[in-house]
Amino acid sequence: MIIFDLMMMFATAYIVGFLYYGLYRNITARFQRRIGPTVWQSLYDSIKFFNKKDTISHGWMFYLGPVIMSSGAIMTLFFIPFFYQSDSFSGLSKYGNLFLVLYLMLLGPLGNAMGVGASGSPFGIMGITRGLTRMFAMELPFYISVVALMSINHSADIATIAANQETLNAFAYPLLFIGAMFSFVAMMGQSPFDVVGAPVEVYSGPAAEFGGKFLAILMSQNSIFSFAKLVLMVNLFLGGADGFLELLGKTFILFLFVIAFGSIYGRFKTHQSVDFLVKVPTAISIVGLILINWR
Repeated sequence: MIIFDLMMMFATAYIVGFLYYGLYRNITARFQRRIGPTVWQSLYDSIKFFNKKDTISHGWMFYLGPVIMSSGAIMTLFFIPFFYQSDSFSGLSKYGNLFLVLYLMLLGPLGNAMGVGASGSPFGIMGITRGLTRMFAMELPFYISVVALMSINHSADIATIAANQETLNAFAYPLLFIGAMFSFVAMMGQSPFDVVGAPVEVYSGPAAEFGGKFLAILMSQNSIFSFAKLVLMVNLFLGGADGFLELLGKTFILFLFVIAFGSIYGRFKTHQSVDFLVKVPTAISIVGLILINWR
């Protein structure tokens, strides 16, 4: 039964993740007064790339990187329950908690660094250097907000945190939500924090040397991981979900906010991203953490 549950979670994240990515490309194009590709074009491209052969080889580590990234994304998804009051679509969440999820979320950047480092591409190396430089600053306010929520609920269980929200945490603890949202925008690779794969500057960044099935794996893990992070934010701050309609509605609203935020603001340089993330959202999250201890 649990195998079927995991397969359904994977299929849902894969399809919805690519749907959201297609909407992202389409909506961003509208912001820029373009028509853009069809909503399902990214899914078609990934399927096409799975049937393509690679023309270059940089050794086994180069190919292991995308495998580690996709493994981290899929395992993160499996430990995040889709519905907090149901055994369906709960995956492995009974066997892990937020600490494990936060750990698994680090596998993607580390796997990316290992794979891209073997390619020798200056664009890839530059993108990885930017990403690793930004990583601590990007995650710090999110971790502070998550620790605060665990303290409030006396639990690190995601379903418990989602179920305990008589008032949505986004409204009950707005400072924690604001701090986490800045981190979340950066985690989703949106402007002004999209220095890792910045077009024009570093071509496609870490993905520059990948092609064929390994590019398809990168596209797939990005879609799955994006949906997993959306579901995590819904559970932590938006009261979780009781069914698919509620889950899709909340994740879509959150996704639209991320797109709009990224379309409005210009890209920061690497040091500007680090400086901003360490000072502004981290300070907001710390103030929110202090305030909950005064209640």
